[in-house]
Order: sequence, then structure tokens, then C-alpha cells
Amino acid sequence: MLFKGTPTYGKGVIDVLTSKNGGFNNGLTDLDYTTFVFTLPSDRAALALGVLADLMGHALFDPAEVESERTVIIAEREGHENDPAYQLFEDMLASAFHVHPYQHGVIGWKCDLQAITRDDLYRHYQRHYTPNNAVFVAVGDFETSTMLKQVEQAFGEYQVGAPLPPVRSVEPPQESERRVLLEKPGTTAYFRAVYHTPAMASGESDRTAALIALDAILSGGKSMGFGGGVALFKSARLYRALVETELAADVSSSYALNRDPGLFEVSATVRAGRTLRKVEEAIFAELERIADKPPTAKELAKAVKQTRAQFAYITERVTSTGYLIGELECLHSYRDLALFTERLAEVSPKDVQRAAQAVFKKSNRTVGWFQPT
Repeated sequence: MLFKGTPTYGKGVIDVLTSKNGGFNNGLTDLDYTTFVFTLPSDRAALALGVLADLMGHALFDPAEVESERTVIIAEREGHENDPAYQLFEDMLASAFHVHPYQHGVIGWKCDLQAITRDDLYRHYQRHYTPNNAVFVAVGDFETSTMLKQVEQAFGEYQVGAPLPPVRSVEPPQESERRVLLEKPGTTAYFRAVYHTPAMASGESDRTAALIALDAILSGGKSMGFGGGVALFKSARLYRALVETELAADVSSSYALNRDPGLFEVSATVRAGRTLRKVEEAIFAELERIADKPPTAKELAKAVKQTRAQFAYITERVTSTGYLIGELECLHSYRDLALFTERLAEVSPKDVQRAAQAVFKKSNRTVGWFQPT
């Protein structure tokens, strides 16, 4: 709704201005934050500052535009509902999290999208879009002192908002394996397993670096940022164990960085003629193998090299560098950039094994099957 008009910038004007000035903009929401990204030539920085400052407090939330956007988002939601893999993951979130708000997907539930009013949205906007709840990141060709003055001028009109209450919900430790079975018409079977992991803000930075390395060993190094590099997974353990043996058409793992305790996920698409049971057995065998025996120094070095290469690739660009800095600051601290460099380089094979032993417990997992009918 923020791009649907303010007294200064009418509907669609922001995109036109950005494009005319040789730039790019985007907005997206994750579990822990919403971000607005502008990339422009350095001599046009004032345009981005002016727009972002205007969006912080002057969006109109025209009732007709709210209804239009509601239709768009519900259509997007319904499109997701046609994808069994998405449905399975949504069901698993609701099972893996019994207490914490992470049980709700970012797009929300259809009944809420249908019921939310213009005033509900506007109250949320007024409460959360305040300087004390915002992180401003600038990356690129500028003088720091000049940029700080411009930021102060652009946002100086705003008063500090009321303190926001912290999320008090704490997910209790999972005590036994949970299972989700989704059966409906379809042509392909999907497997997912998720495991609870520590929070970014827990102070367990060593465990976080080890989990990043573990993820890379299982399915290749990843960028963890906005606009990552090419996939590097064909020599990884899960690919060799499931795709090369023709059990699965594809397989992946992912370790999500979150402010509160999150999830480590492994997923696979079952190859035609194979069974979910065989895919599950093969995946769990690989997870148990790395928990039983640490990776070799050579295998770990390769995984670290892949991840650091991805980090180098995304930080060549100001857009993804700014996004990554802002993401980490929202989750814990921008200083966690060191996770992908120094801390990752310090991870040992034993650290990876300990991380696998701590996370890949049967009692800590939620398993999901989509079985087409």
C-alpha cells in the first residue's frame, strides 16, 4: 500500500521516477522484517531519501486501493494454495510451531486477508513505521558525513514512536517427532523435514556458523542474501545420495537465519516410480551419517569456500550488500557479516558434527509427506 500514493507521490509515480533516474526499487516482507530497497546513481541519492522518508509517514491508504490490493494478494495466496509443495510447508509450519508467530506464513491466512480493514492496516502502519523501529542502510559512492546530514534532513520531521512490545511467545522444546500427511490430487510426491535451530540473537554465533557450514556440506554453499549467486550443489552429499541414485528429481537443504529460534529444512521431489519412504530413509541416513562422523577437513574446506564465494559474489553489488547488512541488523547485528568470512573459516569438522548432533534429533523434527491421489 505504501506505493499506492501519498500527497507528494501519486499512485505509480515512485516507480516512474526511479526508472527515469536510472534506478531500481523493490519492497518485500520476511518473517522478521519488511524492507524497501532503492538503488540509484550516487548523485540521485536525494531522490531515494525523499521517497523513503515520505513513505514512512504519509501513505494515504485509499480505501479503493486497499480493496484492489486485497484482490491481488488473495489471488496470490490462492495461487500458492494450488501448489502442493507450498501447502505441505504451510501445514508443517503450523505443526512445528505451536506457540511462536513463525507458525503463520508471511502472506497470512485467507480469512484474515478477507477480513482486514483499511483502518486495521493504517493503525499497523502508524504503530510500526516509526524511526525507532527502522534501520536505514546506505551502501555505495558517497561521503559518510554528507549522507548522514541528508538522512537527518529527510527523516527529521518524525517523532520517536511509542515503544513496541517484544514478541513474548517462546516456543517450548519439541519433545517428540511430529508428522504431517497431505493427500490430494497431484502428479508428484514431495518430502520435507524441518528441525528447530537456535536464534540469531541467542549469542550462539559459533553454532550459527557451524550450521551454515553444515547446510553447505549437505546441499552446497548459499548466499544468505538478496539476489544470490549460482547454485553450487552437485558435489554435495544430498545430491549424490538422492539425485545421482535416481531416488529424487531434486533435493535441497536450507538453514534460515531468524531473530528467534527458526528451522533447518531438508526437502525433496520424489522421482517417478520411487516412494516417499525410500526418499525419507535416504535423507535421514545422510543426516545421521554426519551426526555420527564429522566431515573430512577437505569436504569442510570445500563447503566453506563455496559459501565465501557466494558471499563475495553478492557483496560485489550495492543492492544485495545493503540488503544483507539491513537483514542482519534486524535479526541481531550487522557485525554478523563476519559469519560468512572469519567465523566460517574457524569452524572445525567437530563443530559441524556437534551442530548436526544438536539439531538432527528425531524428537526435534517435523516430517511432511505430500502423497498425490
